[in-house]
Amino acid sequence: MRISVSVGKQAQPLMVPSGGGSTVKINCTNLPRQKDKVVVVMGATGTGKSRLSIDLAKRFPAEIINSDKMQVYEGLDIVTNKVTNAEQRGVPHHLLGTQNPNSDFTVTNFCDKASFAIESILGRGQLPIIVGGSNSYLEALLDDDDYKFRSRYDLCFLWIDVSMPILHSFVSERVDQMVENGMINELKLFCNPTADYSRGIRKAIGITEFDRYFQNEGIVNEETRKRLFLEAISEVKDKTCKLASKQFRKINRLRNMKKWEMNRLEATQVFKLRKHEKEANEAWEKLVAMPCAMVVAQFLYSVSTDVSVNIADLRLPAMRTAIATVT
Repeated sequence: MRISVSVGKQAQPLMVPSGGGSTVKINCTNLPRQKDKVVVVMGATGTGKSRLSIDLAKRFPAEIINSDKMQVYEGLDIVTNKVTNAEQRGVPHHLLGTQNPNSDFTVTNFCDKASFAIESILGRGQLPIIVGGSNSYLEALLDDDDYKFRSRYDLCFLWIDVSMPILHSFVSERVDQMVENGMINELKLFCNPTADYSRGIRKAIGITEFDRYFQNEGIVNEETRKRLFLEAISEVKDKTCKLASKQFRKINRLRNMKKWEMNRLEATQVFKLRKHEKEANEAWEKLVAMPCAMVVAQFLYSVSTDVSVNIADLRLPAMRTAIATVT
């Protein structure tokens, strides 16, 4: 068995889970390389991109850059599904809830601030992980006109893919959970018939859908109010499902037409098990978190072996055993 390890700016030891809650530390030798490395986590809304990025940041020395065009604004934390402070688990996040909700955060704004964040993170010897569903932001950043980004950085794409019917069912359930968590009170603060719904955070799904309900809730009878409420909820679910489908098509376009080399993780089984928390978490670790950790380890540290490791078939114990032999 032959193992080679190399690392550039990310000079910290590689920590790879070895089972039983313990980790294996790999002492890496600094070797020069031409490009710094950036990981990009992609997927339709609701597929678990934030969860994966945080899982990776707890395994590798990393910080996260948000590329969701609604989560970049302050406010509507429930509506936009921002990862909570507790869920962040101490991992630094950039461009998350940082912009004035009444301003327009443009693609150019994102590219400028994301580029600055990447260099800042690399300057601290950390790995930048870009995560979010706004693929237009990602495309503008990574495929800029003069190709500067690609000339400076090596990219590792991780795509969490979930069957659309299963994902649509999940995001519909998630809307119901958002309502229980206080989504209506959040929306009420931003729904205003005199406001510009084409600007800033008011472009988020939920604002225009609930506008009619809020304008009429105090002047109609209970039956009509309930009907308007259910219609608004149905519209939010429908638009969220359409958004997921649109994002899926965009990812496939980037993969097939622009030849983005994506590591696809099939996570449908995780969502099928969502009613069973323990089994779902085990499936997430097996099908998503651990395979991605192996991909990122290979990407960052050039871990290579003459043992065939097929991540799609999850023959990961062989890779863990191989990695554990490095001293």
